[in-house]
Amino acid sequence: MNLVKKISWKSTIKNLYVLSVLILIVAIFSSVSIKFIEGPNIINIMRQSVPLLLVGTAVTLLMISGNIDLSVGGILGLTSVIFSLLVKAQLGYLVSTLLTLALGIFLGYINGFLVVRLRIVPVIATLATMSLCIGFGKLLSPGGIGLIKGLPDSIIRFARSPFLLGLPISFYVTVLIIAVLVVLQKKTVLGKYAVAIGGNKTAAELSGINVVKTVWLLYIIVGFCSALAGIARTSLLSLGDPVTGSGIELDAMIAVVLGGTSFSGGDGSVARTIIGVLIIMCLTAGMQVIGMEPYFQSLVKGLVLIVAVVTDVLVKERIED
Repeated sequence: MNLVKKISWKSTIKNLYVLSVLILIVAIFSSVSIKFIEGPNIINIMRQSVPLLLVGTAVTLLMISGNIDLSVGGILGLTSVIFSLLVKAQLGYLVSTLLTLALGIFLGYINGFLVVRLRIVPVIATLATMSLCIGFGKLLSPGGIGLIKGLPDSIIRFARSPFLLGLPISFYVTVLIIAVLVVLQKKTVLGKYAVAIGGNKTAAELSGINVVKTVWLLYIIVGFCSALAGIARTSLLSLGDPVTGSGIELDAMIAVVLGGTSFSGGDGSVARTIIGVLIIMCLTAGMQVIGMEPYFQSLVKGLVLIVAVVTDVLVKERIED
């Protein structure tokens, strides 16, 4: 089997696999409760999927390069707090949004600096950043752990109020961001370089690819999207919360791996991550519909991640045979 046929076969298998999982989950929960596939519930799922879509698709590009970012939840929480404080300070939504996004870009820059300049292992570097973000978020919150309430009623317009077809503005902004990420992966040198770096970093360097610049830029993109997710979560909940991003890093990892992106890098798809996110959101919504306890939900998500990783390994072994 030549290389082109191997890649095509692998892509087809992953496409069929992730779509089959989504269809199966929808079918199971629909049979339990018809409300699961009713319009209001579908709109609610899509509306709440915005933060995970933003984080998951951005992390996909980074993971294709063989790197990882576990600070996304911390960045999301800190930017939620900062955005809330800026809005309460009456700086206006535009200025508050731009400053919050700038913070996200800065935090992504810091992650990139730690990984590519100081050569700290990505897991350790981003765990440290996550801890710092959560700490600063709590420090800025009332009483150290409190929620920032009393935001203007109009704040819900971005992520909760219907804009078109029952969905908020944040959903359509997310669609635009994802479209840009897909183009970056498929049509630009950034995406090609990410694949090359993830496949063989040494070979990429020898071929003239600026590994430092590429990986650094990918971390900045993740920081930007995490900050936008923080703004969306704040608008959705109408409050700032330093720990509102807790657990999103796990959900993002599951969605990315379900979408066929390898932990080892060199292969992945932003488009398939979208389906991975929908699987996580439908699974979460379905478990809530049937009244499953939160600790069981975490157990199920952990099992799904294990299955996704094992499946990825089996597909790789089959391709190499």
